[in-house]
Amino acid sequence: MFIERILVPAAAITLASIVTRVVCDGGGKFFGWVKEQNEDPEQVINRASEQYAWNYAKRHGVLKVLGMREPAPLEAVYTAVQFLDRDGISRFESIEDLEKAFRAQSERSFQKKTAKKQDGLKVANEKQYLMVLGGPGAGKSTFLRKMGLEALKGLGGGYVHECIPVFLELKNFTAPEIAIEKAISQEFRICGFPSPDEVTEKLLEQGKLLILFDGLDEVPTKNLDNAIRQIQNFVDQHDKNRFIASCRIAAYRHNFRRFSDVAMADFTHEQIKEFIFNWFNSDADREAGTAQKCWHLLQKVEYRAARELAQSPLLLTLLCLVYHSSQNFPQNRSVLYRKALRVLLEEWAAEKRIMTDEIYQGLNTELEEVLLSEIAFQGFEANRLFFSQREVVDQIKTFLADNLNAPRHLNGEAVLEAIAIQQGILVERAQDVFSFSHLTLQEYLTAQYIDDHHLTKQLVKDHLTHERWQEVFLLVAGLMRGGADPLLLAMETQAKTYINTPKLRALLNWATEITDDASEGLSAAAKRTTALFLALVSDRALNLARVLDHKIAGTLELARTLAHTRTPKFLYDQENTPARSALPTRALAIALTQSMPSRPMGQALAKTFTQTFTDELAKHSALQAFTVEVLVTRLKELKQVAPDVRQPVHVIQDFHSRIFHTWFTSLKLDPTWISLSTEEHRKLERYLYANWLIVRCKQAAVRVSPQTWHSIEERMLKV
Repeated sequence: MFIERILVPAAAITLASIVTRVVCDGGGKFFGWVKEQNEDPEQVINRASEQYAWNYAKRHGVLKVLGMREPAPLEAVYTAVQFLDRDGISRFESIEDLEKAFRAQSERSFQKKTAKKQDGLKVANEKQYLMVLGGPGAGKSTFLRKMGLEALKGLGGGYVHECIPVFLELKNFTAPEIAIEKAISQEFRICGFPSPDEVTEKLLEQGKLLILFDGLDEVPTKNLDNAIRQIQNFVDQHDKNRFIASCRIAAYRHNFRRFSDVAMADFTHEQIKEFIFNWFNSDADREAGTAQKCWHLLQKVEYRAARELAQSPLLLTLLCLVYHSSQNFPQNRSVLYRKALRVLLEEWAAEKRIMTDEIYQGLNTELEEVLLSEIAFQGFEANRLFFSQREVVDQIKTFLADNLNAPRHLNGEAVLEAIAIQQGILVERAQDVFSFSHLTLQEYLTAQYIDDHHLTKQLVKDHLTHERWQEVFLLVAGLMRGGADPLLLAMETQAKTYINTPKLRALLNWATEITDDASEGLSAAAKRTTALFLALVSDRALNLARVLDHKIAGTLELARTLAHTRTPKFLYDQENTPARSALPTRALAIALTQSMPSRPMGQALAKTFTQTFTDELAKHSALQAFTVEVLVTRLKELKQVAPDVRQPVHVIQDFHSRIFHTWFTSLKLDPTWISLSTEEHRKLERYLYANWLIVRCKQAAVRVSPQTWHSIEERMLKV
């Protein structure tokens, strides 16, 4: 192991050098004590230094959380962290500012994208007094332990100051008097240093200690004020030394005047990838490409919300453990998010030993989940992600008062404090303003509330085509252990209400007729989707094709690429141009003839796309064989008589009118059916999205009746 081969010998040399120079130079008392014992002073110091390095490495140089079977060397999995500066952790003025800032983000993150970040190790080297803030599982303790390891390495480490690290877990200081110097002395005593009290005193006098105060928020509440005062006094008394402390943001009240405050930044995509590759770094994993497979899976669209969880080191560890056990993530996303919630509610709190607090004697996990689901649902229904403290406390009080089995001794303020400070499920984003730590958790709890209260029909009626509710629909499908059939049938019924104009009905009827006699291969619904795509070149239709049958999706991607890149804009300025919704179809028809290549390279590319598209379209047999054959033949014939780009504009326009006419007659499609009004186009977009979501919910569900799904799929995209 790394610790055995490198760290301990190097650390022992570093420690021995510091102790010898500080304590023994000039023949002090310690030197005399060693002589009396008839031992070589150098051997005593070396032996005690080696033992100290061993102790630190064994206690603080490994990572073992969330029920890991075997500890992992911290050095092997550690990912360099970044800090937010003071501007990055500044508070917003109002709930409205917070809502606006979050919705302006391109990604699902509560952290400002523009926040300036600093390398964690660099900051630790620059600041003599450093307070590291962050939520539960943000990696604060891991960072402190890592800084201790870097200091132990001496010149070979990244910590540039010559110091002996002392790691103190503040949760162990349960008495009113925390006796910091005595605790440091004990660390040297158990390693065999002679006169440990004197060693500690000398090292403090010379400023040779890096003291790591871990978990200020874990000090028992009744002792907190006293502990803060004593730590302040200790720092003032021994101000030549270096100090790094950690505390959860919600518990910190800017008590330490000497300390520079920084906050742990969320993991970036690059850090998430680095963590995964560090985690799956065994010989077997490298040979199997486990890290690459895990990372690739996490990039898929269906795990968009899981990527949000991965911004937290604790929940990223959970994702890695889940992937390790099955080499996959659960298809039922609700299983994954339930595990994440339970980690924050139970496992992490238990590992931090906070469950003994009085508040938890009455607030069991199930009760807390029900409470949180009410808060989540009410906020999500109102399209709000941020809540005032008074709102949350009132909701908690109402919940406790209306629940006969809720403990009477609890009060709303204490419950909110426990959830925010100790568990980090609710996070204070501004003064007395809270949100859920991850939008994913609010979505999961909202879905749980809907399932618990049998609100699926209301969900479909109110929010089927609201994309903000997409993840909630998928989670509800996964939570319905009795089967998601009622949800899918309700979605289908609601979707049909959008197809209520003659043009839209005619378009669906055409899609059914043009695909009825097509060969077997694709499902009937996939064939109808392909036909609709050729009529519309619509992104919504393309997305539906992807989930119905991935084989045809690649072909339609080519068509979309052609339609969006190969069409001259001036062609649509004429009076005989079809309505707006028909333009992409005309663009595709023109592009497939390669009639106006911009340059030789573009012509070659278009030719490749055209041949691939027509070959694939025929292979998949999405349309009637005769129809595809006629379409391809006629387009190729037109291509042979395409005018040169130097011809007059009216000649080129006349040629493209012939293409347009050929396209529609070959497909037996009336152009007026796709000359849609804005309202009709909006309804069709909703209809296609609803069907896409039906398929996604079927995939996310834990149980669906084969008979139900067969009937839904048979009716999909049909009048």
